[in-house]
Amino acid sequence: MRIALHQPDIAGNVGTILRLAACLGVAVDIIEPCGFAFSDRALKRSGMDYVADAEVIRHADWESFDAARHGRLVLLSTRADVTLAEARFEPGDIVLLGSEGAGVPPHVHDRADLRVRIPMRPGFRSLNVAVSAGIALAEALRQTEGWPE
Repeated sequence: MRIALHQPDIAGNVGTILRLAACLGVAVDIIEPCGFAFSDRALKRSGMDYVADAEVIRHADWESFDAARHGRLVLLSTRADVTLAEARFEPGDIVLLGSEGAGVPPHVHDRADLRVRIPMRPGFRSLNVAVSAGIALAEALRQTEGWPE
């Protein structure tokens, strides 16, 4: 199981996701460019001292990530028809989240093997990207029995 972040905008969210990934033993792919200078200083406040323990691979762009990836691409999207409760995860899945401001572009959306939506009450658009990552990752790990021992 992996998390991939497509052109993230907010260092605090990335730091939180890296902390989550370090604690759960899940690798993270960062698809650049980022909307902030990717540095220990930018990530330190939210990621605390966990960032150093996260397995992170940075990709220069979508094309280099897509060429290097193995496993199904599961996109979290507010436009998905499949809800998180209906989704069936596999151990090698990559849970992809778009940038906070723009999501993912259409060509990235089209490459996803599965598009998943976290259900919310009517009238609400979206959750924070780090919260979404935690919710989706928890369900994926539950289904695949991938929780750390």
